[in-house]
Amino acid sequence: MTAQATPYLGWIGIIRLGLVQTALGAIVILTTSTLNRVMVVELMLPAMLPGVLVGIHYAVQLSRPRWGYGADMGGRRTPWIIGGMGVLALGGVGAALSVALMASHTGLGILAAVVAFVAIGVGVGASGTSLLTLLAIRVRPDRRAPAATIVWVMMIIGFILTAAIAGGQLDPFSISRLVVVTSVVSALAFLLTLVAVLGIEGKAQTQREPAARDGNEAPKPAFRDVMAEVWNEPKARNFSIFVFASMLAYSTQDLILEPFAGAVFGFTPGASTQLAGTQHGGVLVGMIIVALAGMGFKGRRFGSLQAWTVGGCVASGLALFALAASSRFPEVWPLEANVFALGLANGAFAVAAIGSMMSLASQGGKNREGVRMGLWGAAQAIAFGLGGLVGTMGIDITRAITGSVAFSYTTVFTLEGIVFLISAILAARIGMDHLSEKRNRLAVAGDGYLSGVGGP
Repeated sequence: MTAQATPYLGWIGIIRLGLVQTALGAIVILTTSTLNRVMVVELMLPAMLPGVLVGIHYAVQLSRPRWGYGADMGGRRTPWIIGGMGVLALGGVGAALSVALMASHTGLGILAAVVAFVAIGVGVGASGTSLLTLLAIRVRPDRRAPAATIVWVMMIIGFILTAAIAGGQLDPFSISRLVVVTSVVSALAFLLTLVAVLGIEGKAQTQREPAARDGNEAPKPAFRDVMAEVWNEPKARNFSIFVFASMLAYSTQDLILEPFAGAVFGFTPGASTQLAGTQHGGVLVGMIIVALAGMGFKGRRFGSLQAWTVGGCVASGLALFALAASSRFPEVWPLEANVFALGLANGAFAVAAIGSMMSLASQGGKNREGVRMGLWGAAQAIAFGLGGLVGTMGIDITRAITGSVAFSYTTVFTLEGIVFLISAILAARIGMDHLSEKRNRLAVAGDGYLSGVGGP
């Protein structure tokens, strides 16, 4: 086999693929944050409705392990990235049009929204999974963790820019203005994707090494057998449980934070959208802090991935407890600072968890990285879908029982903070199990060395 000259993407190539995540984030924040606020506050529909719609878009993504399995088997990715972003863009425009239809024909609007959010789920899953697979194949092993961080941060940048710019264009608010802004953002996101992936896989595809060096292709295992194999790996299974718990806590706030700002603090649609930008700004800063701590100073790193994961979960819980208390003092409470602190803690835990995920993906059976990432992606999708549904249902139920809007938000934010503390305990246990396993391996190695020394 002839050695290949440049088999991996450079930093420019990684950043180009990160632009796809920027485009994806631009559409997602409008469909999961702004549109749900309009349904709940302006159209006065039940908060459960956007929860169900977002849950549908996450339910579609339960097929991520199957996409990961397909990625492990090989093939071209850019057509799936482009096609997925096209479907996502159409879904975003369709979601905005469905909200406009709800204003005059509620039933037809809801039906149209279901179709639109299915398209959004298909688009996010297809483009996102193919993008991660392309990164895993084309990025040098020692650069995969920073590459994942770059791509994640660029998605957050998409959140921030869209929240700030589109939020400013939404005021003075009208349904027609909402449709126009969403359509423009979706079109620009799709065009950005086309530019970002232009020729990138064609160049890398010629450098791809065949899977089998002897010329014979190994038989492909069945998807069901591969999934059972990965699920039986203790590390993969335990990490899946942590991902589910932490992302359940992380996502519960997504569909209720902007309505909370409008109902309790009197924020306008544009102001509440910009508040979401403040939160994601905190997420970005938290991620950068952990990345810099991991790079260290003069060879010294500050904190392990496990410590940042546990600490980020605990800090997220405390920020949510503070947010729960804020509804009692809306006149004086620094809501923006509280939301920024929540984002800061969320970002620290999230990027540390991503680093752990990249490390664990290659542990266990070989050639299963895509399936493991797909399994964790499915756990995240389930958590995000349930989080939106549980959060919005919690608001509706407690408000119906108590008649107090402020108390309903206080209750849900408090429960969300408790789940974050449980996630911190799960992360700490995973770290202790990993340390115990490492010590056992060292002990076995030491026994082997001593036996060799003392033997004949």
